[in-house]
This record gives sequence, structure tokens and C-alpha cells, in this order.
Amino acid sequence: MSQLSDQIGRVVGGRYRLLAPLGAGASAQVFLAEDVTLQRQVAVKMLQPALAGDPHFLERFRAEAQTVASISHPNVVVVHDSGVDEVPYLVTEYLAGGSLRGVLSAGHRLTPSQALVVGLDACRGLAHAHGRGLVHRDLKPANLLFGDDGRLRIADFGLARALAETGITDHGGHLVGTMRYAAPEQARGERTGPKADVYALGLVLVEAVTGRVPFAGGDPVASLQARTVADLEVPEALGPLRPAIERAGRLDPDERADAEELGIALLAASERLTAPAPLPLVGALTEAGGSGDAERIDERTQVAPPPAGAGDGDVDEVELAEPAARRRRRWPVALTVLLAIALAAGGFVLAQQLRTPTHEVPELATRAIDDVELLAAENDWEIDLKRTRRDGTEPGEVVSTDPRAGERLEEGGTLVVLVSEGNTLADLPAPLRGRPVLEVVAALDGAGLRHQITEVHDEEVPAQHVIGVDGELGREVPKGTVVPLRVSLGPEQRTVPELPDGAGWGEAAEAIGAVRLQAVREDVFSETVPAGVVVALDPPSGEQVERDSRVVVQVSKGPDRVQVPALGGMTLDQAEAALREAGLELGQACCAPRGRVVGTDPAAGTYVRRGAAVNLFMAR
Repeated sequence: MSQLSDQIGRVVGGRYRLLAPLGAGASAQVFLAEDVTLQRQVAVKMLQPALAGDPHFLERFRAEAQTVASISHPNVVVVHDSGVDEVPYLVTEYLAGGSLRGVLSAGHRLTPSQALVVGLDACRGLAHAHGRGLVHRDLKPANLLFGDDGRLRIADFGLARALAETGITDHGGHLVGTMRYAAPEQARGERTGPKADVYALGLVLVEAVTGRVPFAGGDPVASLQARTVADLEVPEALGPLRPAIERAGRLDPDERADAEELGIALLAASERLTAPAPLPLVGALTEAGGSGDAERIDERTQVAPPPAGAGDGDVDEVELAEPAARRRRRWPVALTVLLAIALAAGGFVLAQQLRTPTHEVPELATRAIDDVELLAAENDWEIDLKRTRRDGTEPGEVVSTDPRAGERLEEGGTLVVLVSEGNTLADLPAPLRGRPVLEVVAALDGAGLRHQITEVHDEEVPAQHVIGVDGELGREVPKGTVVPLRVSLGPEQRTVPELPDGAGWGEAAEAIGAVRLQAVREDVFSETVPAGVVVALDPPSGEQVERDSRVVVQVSKGPDRVQVPALGGMTLDQAEAALREAGLELGQACCAPRGRVVGTDPAAGTYVRRGAAVNLFMAR
């Protein structure tokens, strides 16, 4: 891939101007960019150029990007756009806080309380995605991003699945990407499910507190093999988080917690922890520059490095003095106890134990938004409407809800409702004007669009070529849209014009040219029409012909006359031949047929009608 600096200033997809590099890896480069259409900052991930020529990857990439773009959750990075501009690219929201990898690379270590906050946010995002059938497969600190508010979002959902068959690797000498945080079933090459993400999150939380990834050593093969024979051993440095993370790190996926259960267990552990200090975010641009800016750490907390000789379980935590009341403040005891009870019961069945009444969320998919608003009013829920596009849905139709159908939501809670704006968008083929109609129809069909053809005459566009589209349509339209095409029948036929009596060539040529026909002159003799006057048109006046057709204008040369030749002294045969050559006929030969011509009637030199008979006077 090209140098990061070489890309600055480039406009990707005709819309996203690259401003600054945010990072690079084996499969992609990431840039801070400006959406010149909406005037906002975004992040653009540009994949390896080789992937642009892989049709299988591009098909998978588009499908995964479309799926991820439909997910709306506070802990999942928002996907704005995707496409191919020399290389495949993905456009997401820009998170200025940087990544967890940036925090760790800057030398910071999280306290168990801070790790709990990271874990809870990650569990919420994972649970939401898993509930919609989406597995990350490459969860790691670099994919855990923070906004300026410190809220965590999970990035790159779906990308690992799209890249799975490309063979892209990073040759750094250590376990990287999926393998560094791989679950045992991944290491064995088995089918990967949602609990592989939970296992990876457990490894990330251990690294966040201790600075070391369990099972990761100098020999990649041995490291992978080690995690396939034993459960994860969680260092004591994780404190009250250990039981929850140990269950997330079980060897057997069936014994492992899912994302919701891990979130409950982490929250239950909060009873034995102090309130967390703000995370020591380093910022996305600082992280991209390769420097961990220690001065960005909140002044209220510092994390001391491990003392000499300390092992993974001996990380000391040093927190600056806080007011006594704040240090004594604990996480909500009642909620923790209830969540722990719910975990023991196997889920979030809290309706009978919470003071705030809860109601079960019904199946709302395919219902109209008006129905949801009525239900929300009945159950005292707030509604957070999110817009999306999904093929096969109607505008205003509910696609999904969070919480999902069958889950419970307390009164006063917020029901996130994903509402369809209709089918996904497709690009209209461009340009349309002047292209063969069959070619345009094939392009529309390939884009999932329908068509309706209206045929009209057009002076410029050839027959069976597209003139344009009726009405106003944008560059993108929802799939299934009927595109009203105007198709040319070619120019309208012309009527050969009538000419006034006595019209000459000039007048005829002007009248014929005015209707875009071609006048062709033909001079003819006429016994009745004076010379220079139009005798006739071919085709005749009033007949319908194609535009640019030839119209023959017959112009009179007057009567056709020839001169009687001098035949004196010629024999009969010679005289007859001379007459025929002059365009005349032999009349009567008088008196001495075997003699010679002594006179003619009409006389020699007289002009007569061509073909007229000439009488001969013969003498011996």
C-alpha cells in the first residue's frame, strides 16, 4: 500500500477528503477525513489495493458493510458509507478519543474499576450485535474506540469475516489480529460463534490491567496450542473481576458466558470496587503520531508500572487522594444484587424484583411506527428513532427494536426503534442520454431497479436510444424504484411541402430544406412547363418521408427541340441514319427511292420536336 502521507488531500468516492493518517495495519490504512457533502469529520478505512480485484471479497465486503450499517447501538461504531475507489473503503464516525490499544501503548494500565467500565460497554455492544446474528471474530484493543465522552464503541464488525479468505497477514513476529486474541475454537480452526468474542474480550481485559496477553509468547504455534488445552487463568491483579473473566475464558464454549451474562457478572463485581476514575485516553491523532501523551491522563489518577520482579499478578495500583465520601461511594448495591440474582436464574428476569415496573417488548417488526408510539405511551417508554434502509421493507416500517421482542423494559426506559426508510439505495447508471435502451435496461436490472419506457420522437437522439428520465431523480434511488425512461423513436416523419404555381428551383430547395429534407435538382424537358419552373417533386407533395430523405426536384428545361440536319446528296439509308442520330424519324420518301436526297420537309436547319418525322424528296 502507498505511504500514508501520499494520500493526504485525496478525495475518496467523490466525497471524503483525507486530512490526516490515523493508523495503518496489514489490511488497511485509516484516515481522518472530511465529508465534503455533510461538512463533518469521519474516519475512512482504505483496504489493500489487491482486494479491489477480488470479486468474492467485494461481494462479501458489500454484504457485511450493509449489515453493520443497519445496526444502531451506543457501543457500536456507526458505519456511514462504503464503496470502491481504486481500493475498497469503509466510512465510519470519527472517534477522537483513540483506541484502547493507544492507551496501553502509551504505557497506561487500567484499574479493575476502569476495566469494568470498558468491559460493560463492550458487553453491551457485543450483546446487541450477537442478538442480530453478527459475530466480530477479531475483537482486540485496536478495535475498541472511545469518543471524547469516554464511551466505548466497537469497530470493524463484519470486516474480519470479509477478510477471512484473503490470506492477509502481518509479519511482525508475534501473534497478531485474530490469532493474538483467538478463542480455543478459532485456534483449532472450528466454527466460530458469539462466545469467541466473549473469550477475546476476557483476554483484552486481562491485558488492559496487567499489560500482558494471556497465552501470547514467543512461539505463535505454542501460544495457540496452549489455549486449546486449558481454561484461562486470570491473574489476581483483576481482583473482583476474576470470577467473571474466568467464566468468559472457559475452554468449552458451552461453559462460557455469553455477552449479556458477562455484563451481569461484571456489574455484580462493582459492589467490591471503588468508582472508576476517567480513562487515560490519548486521543486518536496523538495515537496516530506514535506518541503516548502522558500529560493527557486525568490528574486524578495515575497507574504505577509493575515493580521490579513483579509477575503478571503483581501490578500495583496507585490512586491520588480523593475526598473520603467519594472513596466510600459504591456502585448501586440493590441493582448489583438483583443482577447477580438474575445471572443465577439464567438471564435478565428482573420484573418481579425491580421497584420500577417493567413490560415485555412485543414483536414490532413490520409494524407501523404509529403502533409503536401508541405502545410506548401505554407502557411509559421513551422512543429513540433510528433510521435505516433495508431491502424488502416499506418506509415507516419497524425493522427491529432494542430491547428485542420478548425482553423487558422498565417504565421510563428508552425503546430504540430502527425504522425503515425503504429499500437500500442504488446508483442510477450514468450517463443515460444517448445510450442504447437495451444497455440501460440491463444496467437498471443489475442495480435492482425497474423501468418503464415511453417512446417519443426526438430530433437529436437516434431511435432506440435513451433520451432521459421523466421527472426528477437523484443520483441514488431506492432499489425497486420504477425509472421512467423516455426512449427515442428517432425524428418525426416529414411532409413533402406544397409549392406555389410557377415556383423555381431556389424556392423549392428552400421550402424542402426548411423541413430538414434534402432537395436534389433534376433538369427535364417539358412541353407544357416553361424553362426554370418546377415540373414535379419525387416523392410528391403531401407524402410522409423520413427526416433527411432526398426529394428530387424536376426543373423544366422547356420543350425538347432538335434541328433538321442537311441531308442533300445522301441515299435513303444514309438520310434515315442521320435523322435517327439527330433524334428524328424518317417520314415519306417521294419520287425516286433509289435516288439521292434533294430536299426535306421541314427544311434543313428548322427546329422541330424531338422524334418528329421528316419527309424526303429524292431524285436520280
